[in-house]
Amino acid sequence: MSLLDPVLWSARINIGGWTEAHGGDAPVTEPATGAVLERVGAADATDIARAAARAAEAQRAWARAPYTERAAVLRRAGDLFTRHAGEIEDWIVREAGSVRGKAGFETATAAQECYEAAALASRATGQVLPSAQPRLSLARRVPAGVVGVIAPFNVPLVLAIRSVAPALALGNAVVLKPDPRTAVSGGVGLMRVFEEAGLEPGVLSLAPGGAEAGAALVADPHVRIVSFTGSTAAGRAVGESAARHLKRAHLELGGNSALIVLPDADLERAVSTAAWGSFFHQGQVCMTTGRHLVHESVAAEYTERLAEKAAHLPVGDPATAKVALGPVIDAGQRDKIHALVTASVAAGARLAAGGTYEELYYRPTVLDDPTGASPAYREEVFGPVAPVRPFATLDEAAALAADSEYGLSLGILTRDVMRGLELAERIPTGLVHINDQTVGDEAVVPFGGVAASGTGARFGGEANIEAFTETRWITVRATQAEYPM
Repeated sequence: MSLLDPVLWSARINIGGWTEAHGGDAPVTEPATGAVLERVGAADATDIARAAARAAEAQRAWARAPYTERAAVLRRAGDLFTRHAGEIEDWIVREAGSVRGKAGFETATAAQECYEAAALASRATGQVLPSAQPRLSLARRVPAGVVGVIAPFNVPLVLAIRSVAPALALGNAVVLKPDPRTAVSGGVGLMRVFEEAGLEPGVLSLAPGGAEAGAALVADPHVRIVSFTGSTAAGRAVGESAARHLKRAHLELGGNSALIVLPDADLERAVSTAAWGSFFHQGQVCMTTGRHLVHESVAAEYTERLAEKAAHLPVGDPATAKVALGPVIDAGQRDKIHALVTASVAAGARLAAGGTYEELYYRPTVLDDPTGASPAYREEVFGPVAPVRPFATLDEAAALAADSEYGLSLGILTRDVMRGLELAERIPTGLVHINDQTVGDEAVVPFGGVAASGTGARFGGEANIEAFTETRWITVRATQAEYPM
């Protein structure tokens, strides 16, 4: 029997075991063809309450388990992601519209996230503190309890596992709500891996669902921390609700990241780098290069070369052909992309390439010289659109790059690395890549944006310990204290 045999999970959710969802079920649709691949359980508020209560019950025993046991489960999960990579990748390709290479990146990263999380289980998470009294004073990191993880459709496996794995390793239980459009690759596959790895029932629950399920997860009293990845608009709502319920929310939100091309950059490599930054996974990545700021001395040639590359990139069904771009996730996303492009052209930008689509296949698009108010330049498009705007001086480049509500990623291409670093100091972002494009992530790095891009680095390495634990103060006296009462 395969890991993802629908006999085990079709039309159900997992709350300590596979069960029918109170909210019924929903189709899993292949964006490339419109075919219904399977059906998954659709959790509602009642299901979320059941999952959170079960998680709170299971968490106590999981937190008391020896760290070696938690680490072993995570290591086995990493091995299973590798062993079943092909099967999981097939679902990522068909369900998310991903090209095969992107799907392979997801499974490899999922395995690495589990291995890195396994190492967290044995980390020293305490501190000896000074005290004015005759006692031993300690600060200790303890599990928060139940962590709610809300993950998006675009990189469904990675953006779920990067919260699920460290939260589990540190002794928490998790309720995972993947996007219902990618509930198999972003939820069922992950759930099945941890079942096979020996995780006790209830420690991880799977509850795919829409906005109602997400709101219920944030509000549930058993959930102490919410880890949300998604749009800035939705993230604001999550943050507001979490604040009302006095719980922490880690928000990894949208972006409109700038790639700055200085006049000394290798133009041939720059265009290849830029195309990857804007067109990888149809531009449906929070770190996508949304603004190309190019020195005026090379801007015309850069735009011409980028448009030529865009015109020749193959677009099609990644399950049946070797293509550079697959379909966008659904018609709503396609129509949003096209509306931003057409409005920008109407506002004065020149359409240098693309701007057309067939069904859900949107051609990679290059917009020349948009104004600062052009919608496709100003807003997060979440599609394969590359607006190119010239600048004259480094001061202007820094001002243009910083002129955004977002602050996620930044790329700078130059032969003078120190000048690139100095320029980066003037532009507030969570991530900076000198001589690379804006899309990049590893299991061992702190990841997160500032301003409208989120609440800072909350994933990777030491950041995970801070994100998924609470600090407890403990004192110990040799004899019982005495008081004058």
